[in-house]
Formats: sequence, structure tokens, C-alpha cells
Amino acid sequence: MPLTTTGELMAEARAARTAVAAFNVITLEHAEAIATGAERADRPAILQLSENAVKFHGGRLQAIAAATSAVARASGARLALHLDHVTDPDLLRSAHPEGIGSVMFDASRLPYAENVKATAEAVRWGHERGIWIEAELGKVGGKEGEPPLDAHAPGVRTDPAEAAAYVADTGVDALAVAVGSSHAMTERTAALDHELIAALKEAVPVPLVLHGSSGVPDQEIRAAVAAGMVKINVGTALNTAFTGAARAFLEAHPSAVDPRKYLVPAREAMAGTVAHFLGLLG
Repeated sequence: MPLTTTGELMAEARAARTAVAAFNVITLEHAEAIATGAERADRPAILQLSENAVKFHGGRLQAIAAATSAVARASGARLALHLDHVTDPDLLRSAHPEGIGSVMFDASRLPYAENVKATAEAVRWGHERGIWIEAELGKVGGKEGEPPLDAHAPGVRTDPAEAAAYVADTGVDALAVAVGSSHAMTERTAALDHELIAALKEAVPVPLVLHGSSGVPDQEIRAAVAAGMVKINVGTALNTAFTGAARAFLEAHPSAVDPRKYLVPAREAMAGTVAHFLGLLG
């Protein structure tokens, strides 16, 4: 099936008052598992390649993007390709030749005025090429290379009035907001501020994005979607499933050396996790 776009999936989800899930790709097995899980759930999904994943592949986007795109095109599910948490302008500009339809440009570490300026420039560049741009305001925390951040600390959450001004000044197509989740959580214990989500939905005209959803319990995700979240990002939960299944196989078969033997259950575990998260949004 031809690739769809993040913007199209988001518009459909928003109109239906539901959400679309976006899953991080690190290896080919991740992409295959996401496609399989989406087919099982009979739901669309977004395959995301983060800047850190590109660094894992030697800083070269082309090969992993081409492989991920090929998996998506061969799938019976409606799938989009997205580049996530991009801080490097050169990586942003490399998205267009690879057929990536959307980018999350992350200037959230910069002071507010610099964030606005850099993001507005990214939006102008993207829109000239038909690329949909997501940005982040607030501090979700938990990203690789950052110090630990309490998702409930004062000043961390996204302010609705500031969010409205930020969207107006940058022209972004979607906004990732800090409402109580954190990246890289391996336990699903995050408590979200659903009143803040509803206030942000009223304050900004663009779809809201929840990063760090791996650490959010099922009922919290459902409530977040009901309050206004439109894109639900999942990464660590796939890695937890992958590593757990691979570890269990290798512990049971300590003499195994063929990686296919443990990659099959690892990929299957990820596919089950994808189907589960997509099922929450039905």
C-alpha cells in the first residue's frame, strides 16, 4: 500500500475524536513489528525514526529510511513515515529526499525566543516542501543525554497561553506538550494532567502530541485521548518487549548463536505491543 502522511492520519483522527499512535523504529525488526501490529489491529500507524536512531545507524538516514519505507509500502495497513526529535538542521533537510512526510523539530532545549525562531525557520522550510512539522513546548524529560527531570516539577508543564502564542508565532502543524509523561519510562506509572490537556486543546488550533506514552497506563492514555491528545508516541515499550523476549529465549537456549532464533520471538513481542496500544485508540 502506498505511504500515507502523518498530516492525513492526524486530520482523520482529530475529526473522529480519537488518536493515531506513532512507534519508534530502531531496527528493521521494529519496522516489521509495527506493520504487523497495525495489520492485526486494523488501524493506521506512524513509523518514527528518531535522530538517536539515525545516529545508531552511523548518522546515515538513507538506508534505514528506505528499509522502513519498503516495509510500510508492503504492508496492508495505512502507514506514515516520520522523523522524530530532530535537533540537527542538516538531518531535517535530509528528510525530503527520503520521502518522509513529517518531522518533529525539537528546539525545546533552547530558550523560548530561540526556540520560536529556530522552529519557525524549520516550519518555513518544511512547508515549502510539503513536510508537516511538529514541535515541542515544555519539558517532557527523559531524553537520552539529558539529566533526570521530574515530570511534576514546577515550570515543567506546558502553559496554555504560552502554547497559543508559540503556535501562532511558529506556524507548527502539531504541538508536543508536557503534561506528566516522560521519555524512556520502563514502568507504566505516569499520571497525566487531564485538565491541562483539555485546556491546551482549547488554547491551540493544532493537534496535541503525547510523548513518553510507554510509561502511561492504559486508562490514562484513553483519558488523554478523550481530553484532546491526537498523536500518541510509543518507543520504550517496544524495546522492553523486544529485549524481554530475546533475553527469555537466550536464557532458555544458552548455546544458540543464530540471531534469527531470538529475533523471531522478539519481533513477535513487539508486534503484540503495537497491537495493544492501537487497540486502546479504537
